[in-house]
Amino acid sequence: MNLSTTYLGIKLRTPLVPSASPLSEDFDNIKCMEDAGASAIVFHSLFEGQIRADDYEPHRGAPRRRQPYPEALTYFPERANFRVTLEDYVERIARAKQSTKIPIIGSLNGSTFGGWTTFAREIEQAGADALELNLYSLPTDPGISAEEIETSYLTIVTSVIGQVRIPVAVKLSPYFTNLSQFAQRLVRSGAVGLVLFNRFYQPDIELESREVVPRVVLSTTSAMRLPLRWIAILRGRIGASLAASGGIHRATDALKMLMAGADVTMLCSVLLARGIGHLGTIERELRDWMEEHEVESIEQLKGCLSQENYPDPSAYERAQYLRAVSTARTAD
Repeated sequence: MNLSTTYLGIKLRTPLVPSASPLSEDFDNIKCMEDAGASAIVFHSLFEGQIRADDYEPHRGAPRRRQPYPEALTYFPERANFRVTLEDYVERIARAKQSTKIPIIGSLNGSTFGGWTTFAREIEQAGADALELNLYSLPTDPGISAEEIETSYLTIVTSVIGQVRIPVAVKLSPYFTNLSQFAQRLVRSGAVGLVLFNRFYQPDIELESREVVPRVVLSTTSAMRLPLRWIAILRGRIGASLAASGGIHRATDALKMLMAGADVTMLCSVLLARGIGHLGTIERELRDWMEEHEVESIEQLKGCLSQENYPDPSAYERAQYLRAVSTARTAD
């Protein structure tokens, strides 16, 4: 049985990849993830906004500029709580590369164009096998058009790709007017992979203190429906690797993503909730299912139920909503 797959041009032992999370801040966790069966590891994101926080005045409001900034800049934790500098980050990547045998993928969220390119070069020089650009931003200025935002993103991606030789993937949110077109534009700009999707952590209101506070809520399996749909739609259309991120907790979740067209499935919440060792459980369940259904390789599964291969392509489009509503009424 062959569980291998190729992502960003890199051959991986299985499609199970821990995504960017606090787990990779600890070197012992990195070793544990490798021992548990991780085929590659995406390092936690390096946020330029944190590193350059001294250049801002957090208690007087962030400066307004006509380009997308990471949502992290709107929360400005106290300086003492910043745990990672650029030097720390690249040193950890270098150490991980020296001590593990699996690919290490850096993750970067910049806040200036110069930062994107400079930090990307540093991550490459530290030995990262690939780079994930974490376009985690929340545009709120009504004076900036969708075209301006997309052009800004494309400029970032093109600039970074022009500065590094390692493969570059882009981690996106689903909030684009025409995601298919924008995905295609990213690939034409040089991105060799897309990660779908980034989860925005939504704020909450604390009633007694009347404060806006962050609430970290781990994903559930229902979160996988959105990336599943778009991976199925994009498979075969854009000529890039596709990584599924969000709601993957079991082998059955990973299998569905692979059938939709994912090259890898990224795990985060389930490892935080159930421990790193759960990686091994998911791999065993994956093998058991493939053996039971006489599937010899991951390549047989990838994209078999994508939109281009499914007999009824409308199943992934709005027409399916009408069927779902009809089914729900019948059930009532």
